Amino acid sequence: MTTKEKTIKKPKVAKAKVVAKDKKQEGKVILRIRVRAYESKILDASVKQIMDTAMRYDAKIVGPIPLPTEIKKYTVNRASFIYKNTREQFEIRVHKRLIDIINPSANTIEALTNLSLPSGVDIDVKML
Repeated sequence: MTTKEKTIKKPKVAKAKVVAKDKKQEGKVILRIRVRAYESKILDASVKQIMDTAMRYDAKIVGPIPLPTEIKKYTVNRASFIYKNTREQFEIRVHKRLIDIINPSANTIEALTNLSLPSGVDIDVKML
């Protein structure tokens, strides 16, 4: 086979897989919860609390899926005038997790809204 034939066949297979995936998930409602925090221990405790609450109401859960850690680096001068070449570097790490709840009931959604999580944990909830 030539390289042209290989490149033509690959997109066809990928499109067939995507179409089959969409047919399976046509009638499902997914509650996608994205949790972010600076400290991983607090984040894992919050995710466990969310999963325990969802399990109490017999919800089907996918996750937690660890997403890539976002690292922001800042470089500053140590001195204001003379020692320009001496610098300090600081970084902020944002840890992320993703949880999917498939076909959540009204009781599950209500319990998740009333959930109190520690400070420093950011939550984004989407209905797909």
